[in-house]
Amino acid sequence: MPKLKTKSAVKKRISATGTGKLKRNFAKKRHCLFCKSPKMKRQARGTILMSESDAKIVKQFLPYL
Repeated sequence: MPKLKTKSAVKKRISATGTGKLKRNFAKKRHCLFCKSPKMKRQARGTILMSESDAKIVKQFLPYL
């Protein structure tokens, strides 16, 4: 059986927790921040757990995670 390749774009953006769930960064924090509310910018700090339906797709790109 050949080795499987990991998607380089995904391995830079997604990491795993100790229990195997996937963590991701929040979206919409890169530019045009002056028009976004302080509440939105504050709540988009740090990381969040990825939803189960999205994690199922992303795990195909990370075979050795």
